[in-house]
Amino acid sequence: MSAPVELVPLQCVKCATSIAAQPDEVLWVCETCGQAQILSTGQTLEPLTIHYSSWLPQQGVGKPVWVAAGSAALQREIYGKIFNGDKTEEMRAFWSVPRWFFIPAYSLPLDSLLQTGVEKILSPQPLQEGGPRLPFLPVTVLPEDVKPLAEFVVLALEADRKDNLRTLNFDLQLQPPELWIFP
Repeated sequence: MSAPVELVPLQCVKCATSIAAQPDEVLWVCETCGQAQILSTGQTLEPLTIHYSSWLPQQGVGKPVWVAAGSAALQREIYGKIFNGDKTEEMRAFWSVPRWFFIPAYSLPLDSLLQTGVEKILSPQPLQEGGPRLPFLPVTVLPEDVKPLAEFVVLALEADRKDNLRTLNFDLQLQPPELWIFP
């Protein structure tokens, strides 16, 4: 027999104001004191710092994105040098420097999330704080989901090299992600 569903009221970690939560949301900003807080794996609220990009307009709704610095050590094998040839040197040059991973923290289909993640790793947005504290789309992706999603981004990027990839092994190391609000 399964345990009954238990509803837990959410209260701000700073001022104890009740927080109105929507299904699938995992992060909120208190309407009273402005404290950001995230639902931890232990089902408690923990304070969190949000970075607002200086590129935000004065009005509108921002997009929450988890940003983490990372490095990947890759080994790839291809099915011969047919068509475009071996892209191993291209891959080594790309991954020889640390990269910024931008993982959307809001609900997106997986293919859109991967497309966005690949575009942003290839052309990262500048990380400059100082934008207005705009409302933003609901955060539905937890920080612990960032690494598996970043691994999907690595796979998508390497598969897109179109050099008859046979196998890919890699070790991805990520710094703890931070939440940024972008236009």
